[in-house]
Amino acid sequence: MPRLQAATIAPARRLRGRLRVPGDKSISHRYALLGALAEGRSTLTNYAPGADCRSTLGCLRALGVDVSEGGEGSAQTVILMGRGLGQLRSPVGAINAGNSGTTMRLLAGVLAGHPFQATMIGDASLSRRPMRRVIDPLERMGARIEAVDGHAPLTVHGTRLHGMAFRPEVPSAQVKSAVLLAGLHADGVTRVTEPAPTRDHTERALVAFGGEATLDGLTVSVAAGQWLVGRALKVPGDFSSAAFWLVAAAALPGSCIEIDDVGLNPTRTALLDVLARFGARVTIELTDGDAGEPRGRIVVEHESAGHVSIAPGEVPGLIDELPAIAALAAHGGEVTVSGAAELRVKESDRIAALVSGFRAIGIEADERPDGFTVGGRAGGVKPRGGVADARGDHRMAMAFAIAALSAEGPSIIEGADAVDISYPGFFEMLERLVA
Repeated sequence: MPRLQAATIAPARRLRGRLRVPGDKSISHRYALLGALAEGRSTLTNYAPGADCRSTLGCLRALGVDVSEGGEGSAQTVILMGRGLGQLRSPVGAINAGNSGTTMRLLAGVLAGHPFQATMIGDASLSRRPMRRVIDPLERMGARIEAVDGHAPLTVHGTRLHGMAFRPEVPSAQVKSAVLLAGLHADGVTRVTEPAPTRDHTERALVAFGGEATLDGLTVSVAAGQWLVGRALKVPGDFSSAAFWLVAAAALPGSCIEIDDVGLNPTRTALLDVLARFGARVTIELTDGDAGEPRGRIVVEHESAGHVSIAPGEVPGLIDELPAIAALAAHGGEVTVSGAAELRVKESDRIAALVSGFRAIGIEADERPDGFTVGGRAGGVKPRGGVADARGDHRMAMAFAIAALSAEGPSIIEGADAVDISYPGFFEMLERLVA
């Protein structure tokens, strides 16, 4: 079956339905990496089916890890035979992280503590993303990393590392995780003190595999020489993927979406407060907390459309959901985001891509250096529809699709196949939910 290059989105009055979303990308990456560093067999069910998490598995295979995959559609099961801490094998050639910044940054932390040289490459988009933020702390711990002006390809010369206390200037769960994973291979204790809280999946996953992570305020510490044990773990549904359906339900009158078995980690769910501020009715039911990752059911219903401003202090907890939040204003109201310059160094320049794509389908949008303002319907006039370019970015493709539902006529999303990075089947699900 040929890849989907463009998708046509017809206007919709409302979305209604009950569904599950694919496994969480962030958690899947971390479970796979820690499963490889553990001793014994790990079975990961509901592993994220997208291309990014497959890149992590491909890299681990290249490093000597026995990995098998099964299941169909989004019901993926991954089995890894862990090699133990510090026991990955030197790769024969370069290892390819594809489009996945998480793979490259976290794996850099792992490789820094192994006594061999490994080169990581990625696609054109990944090769433009900044890597200096992980290179600097890992070199402070003793590794040597070659890069091209702070970008991939990265050649990691691993060595015996020493623990350190690190204070990143910009909140980043990926940087924090890279340093903590390096700390498992270092002498002494490694501490990361964040300027603001970020998602804590690495800390929770480490405990799930039998390790320890100590939390003291904004400081997370790990000790060297921990013994990790393979586990059977189920990945909860991806909250960032669920965000697009939740936004659609909040924005379109008459809509109601219910999502089961989705991750409810408190470092990820700030969007629910944003939707309530916008005027939606939000119901949450916690059903489980397997491996320290809470999960449950979310119901979002449209009640009214208002105005939402996202302040800089909120951005770290909403960074992956900001494209979805922008789509709220396509259906009425207004969304303003500031303090989000980090969006410019994602899979695309998400600020420029959002504003350009929204304008292309007739939605008012203005770009600023660190954010944007989206105002949906001036004078109550619906967007006309048009052609929006996702620029190879999966979250852009999904945000434009949700925004285009409000238009008077059909819209075309170019590069819609980018959704395969995180959410294969997104457009099929969209067709099912249109009521």
